Amino acid sequence: QVQLVESGGGLVQAGGSLRLSCAASGRTFSSAVMGWFRQAPGKEREFVAGVGWTGGRTYYADSAKGRCTISRDNAKRTVYLQMNGLKREDTAVYYCGVGVSIAAADVTTSARYNYWGQGTQVTVSS
Repeated sequence: QVQLVESGGGLVQAGGSLRLSCAASGRTFSSAVMGWFRQAPGKEREFVAGVGWTGGRTYYADSAKGRCTISRDNAKRTVYLQMNGLKREDTAVYYCGVGVSIAAADVTTSARYNYWGQGTQVTVSS
């Protein structure tokens, strides 16, 4: 089993920044992707960014490119999502997930992820 704990969400004004953290514990995998997704009320869970746990390859949704940076600290088993220039439409619950042996083509697909955290709320006010 893998346990994921997200933190760092909160209320921020439009144009502001937040850094989300996802701490992992439990099993380790030789091949996995750590991904950030978000889900707004009434909408499907959508991909934001991902990072390969071993190789460090990064993936970004078009909406995140230029505004978000995903990084990892292997020693702490923690993944970070730095979000800048936040907009009201970024308001959502942000979830961290682990996809085991996930193909690059599937990184953006939430159904391919095996483990999820409880989520952290991000609210952007105008």
